[in-house]
Formats: sequence, structure tokens, C-alpha cells
Amino acid sequence: MIYDLARSLLFTLDAERAHELTLETFARLPKLATLPFSARAVDDPVELLGLRFANRVGLAAGLDKNGECLDAWARLGFGFVEVGTVTPRPQPGNPRPRMFRLPAQRAIINRLGFNNKGVDHLLARVAESDYAGVLGINIGKNFDTPIERAADDYLICLRKVYARASYVTVNISSPNTKNLRELQDEANLRALLQQIKREAEALAQQHGKRTPILVKIAPDVDDEQLDAIARVARESGIDGLIATNTTITRPGLDAEPLARETGGLSGAPLAPLAERTLRGLRQRVGDDFLLIGVGGIGDATTAAARRGAGADLLQVYTGFIYRGPTLIGECARAAQSGVT
Repeated sequence: MIYDLARSLLFTLDAERAHELTLETFARLPKLATLPFSARAVDDPVELLGLRFANRVGLAAGLDKNGECLDAWARLGFGFVEVGTVTPRPQPGNPRPRMFRLPAQRAIINRLGFNNKGVDHLLARVAESDYAGVLGINIGKNFDTPIERAADDYLICLRKVYARASYVTVNISSPNTKNLRELQDEANLRALLQQIKREAEALAQQHGKRTPILVKIAPDVDDEQLDAIARVARESGIDGLIATNTTITRPGLDAEPLARETGGLSGAPLAPLAERTLRGLRQRVGDDFLLIGVGGIGDATTAAARRGAGADLLQVYTGFIYRGPTLIGECARAAQSGVT
């Protein structure tokens, strides 16, 4: 396959440089996504959150932090696209090297640290694109904003992206920004979401549109923390949860030298943990609350399993790196309405 050849060439490069080269290419030449390695989009429209998704499989946040390649992603057949994480001010992220492939495990470890060009740059790129599908914008805080002032950064981003986003994701679960996961603690989460919901209500009046608010959580939570997250999510009036971000654990990687690298693990080893977290959330929030499943989805089997665990929508990232565009259609067919 053409993608197999492209991947073999890209994998001769440092992981982050390969990532950058792919984004640079798609940003300049989005029509490359219509080459033979692109599969036909799966037409399985579903209406959720007052939005019409072309199918249930989206691109997860993190791959296109700056919204550089929206036209390419649309051509590849994603049912929706989430860009970011974006912060109020540009920031370089953590020192390199900070991204590591584990091909034998179809996994990646990263400690990128919200490297992005800032929210204003992202919005400019979105405005320049022809993308007309469902667009999620994932927001975070700058690394040098104290955790007790984190809400300030989220509110800055929320105000800026509200009118353009189809939905907004509040990222409180990256392991690569110091103390960020403290925002998942019940008291902190409640205080943050109260401020965000209050601001969102004001923005809805201002713009004459209601933009759903989602929160992305970590897989590294116990039952007590899941109880708290589900309770606060329902009580705060947010619209959904995304489960999960990367994990700081290293399941099944005891013999892998790269497992000693700090950062978040994504890909196949994350799948059982992400599925367990999603299933636990569904049991706690009930059937009428939107959940997006992400983490380790790399084939039709894991896509169907995640739907069966309670996901209304799915997102892919690391699996897409290893499998290429064929994964999108494969998972979308497995996730079609009524399939669990």
C-alpha cells in the first residue's frame, strides 16, 4: 500500500520531525489526501449535541494542534475533527527529544507539553480553511500560569474560540503540563466548570448560538475519582466527557527500554485502560450523557468494543499514525449506528 511506503519512509525520521513534515505537507498540499491511499468516507450521519456528525469517527486533539490541515482531514473521511490543545499565548513546549515511537507495541510516548502557536494563530488558520464539518477546539493553560489561576487561561481561550468552534473541549488531563491533573480533583473541577459554564452562558447570549462544552479526562483515575468526575460533570451542566487522554502507566512494557521515558503513553497498550475508564463513566452518568471514546483504537475490533462500552463517538490518533487512512473507514463502519 502507498501508506505503508510513506510510513516506512517517515519512520526513518525522528518521531516529532516526521509529525512536523506530515503536517507541513498536508498544510501546503491538502489534495494529497485524495491520493489512492485515501479510502472513501463512510456516510453514517448522526446528530448529537445539536450537531450533525458525518460519521462517528473523528481525529483526536494533539495531532493538529494549530489547525493547519483541516482541508486535508476533511478529505480523509473523518466524521469530525478536533484541533489543539491551544493556549492563550504561543509556547514551545518541553525540551526535545519529547516524542518516542514503540513500533512493536503500536504505541507512542510523548511529553510535548502543549507546544502550539497560540489561540489567535489557530483561529486564523481555521478562518483560512474551507472546512465545513464539525470542529472541536481543545483548550488548555499556558505552562507558566499557576494552577490556581488556570481558569483565567481557559476563559481567555473559551471567549476567543466560542463563535467558531462546533464544540469546545477543556483539557485538564495532559500529564505533560505540571500539576494540570490536579484540576480533576472534585473541588477544583467543580470550581473550574462553574466558571466555564457561567462564561459559556454569557457567550451564548452574545453570539446567538450555543456551543457545547466537553471535558477530557485521564485514564489514570480510580473509582472514587470517577465517581467525583461523573457527579461534577452532571451537576455542572457540561455537555459531555472525552475518555481518555494518555496514561503515565506502562502496561505490558516492562521489557521496553523506551518505557522509561517520561510522558504520556498512547496507542494499543492504552486500549484496556481507556475502555475501562469509559465503561465506568457510562455506568455513572447514565445513557443520556455524551461520551467520546479515545485511546488505543487501532482497528475495527477496538472501535466496536469502545462503542459497546458506551461511546457515542470515537476519536483516533496513534492508531491513525500506524494504520493510516484505511483505519478511519474501518472504524467508522464498525461504529455505525446500532453496532455495539
